[in-house]
Amino acid sequence: MSGSVIHPRKPFLLLSTRPETEAASAEVVSFRSKMGLGPDGLIQVRLESRPLGDLDLRDYSGVLLGGSPFNASEPIKSPLQNRVEADLARLMEEVLDRDFPLFGACYGVGTVGTAIGAVIDGTYSESPRVISVSVTDLGARDPLLEGIPGNFSTMVGHKEAVAVLPDVAAVLVTGESCPVQMFRVQENVYATQFHPELAPEAFEQRLRIYANAGYHDPSELDSIIAMTRGVDLTVDDAILRNFALRYAR
Repeated sequence: MSGSVIHPRKPFLLLSTRPETEAASAEVVSFRSKMGLGPDGLIQVRLESRPLGDLDLRDYSGVLLGGSPFNASEPIKSPLQNRVEADLARLMEEVLDRDFPLFGACYGVGTVGTAIGAVIDGTYSESPRVISVSVTDLGARDPLLEGIPGNFSTMVGHKEAVAVLPDVAAVLVTGESCPVQMFRVQENVYATQFHPELAPEAFEQRLRIYANAGYHDPSELDSIIAMTRGVDLTVDDAILRNFALRYAR
């Protein structure tokens, strides 16, 4: 990540739902690094550890939603997942009502998508790998994709995705195996199916933590990691940096 460090007067808030401390700790480091924030520029709340409670969005520059072992489309959910999703649903209601800056990666697609009535299911799931995605005409005019070429490589790994996106959302980035890779709702609410926060080493760590979680055959781990070698995976860094620059206050 290049450029000067951003020191917002009001921090960004990262909402994490990963029960594995190693994964949750790495997630906040990844987001902070790609956004170019100082140590106090990003606060993490682990929703799997405690309820969200009362939250005043005026205290923050914007909200980030990280990935999760949860899936919005799961037919049977644990009490913990139900509580976390209820917290996020209440938050999304206010975020959408105010058009408050929010960026959700991977699980954020399920969270934002559910809030706007999208169909979320396993139709366009993708095993962990590096893929090539394309910026749409609308995406080319979006400030978060400023400086991003028409096609770029990024990392994915998800059991669910948007199958049907309602007209209230605009597709900004698309992929061959999963058509909705990034979308925007209103002017300030974003979600990506891919992981712009992950560098290759963080991707490898994530893969190892969830090696037996059903995202891939454990025997394929080394070959998946090998996919990241020799590929420029820094292009999508600009997306989170642009989000930070646009909304820091």
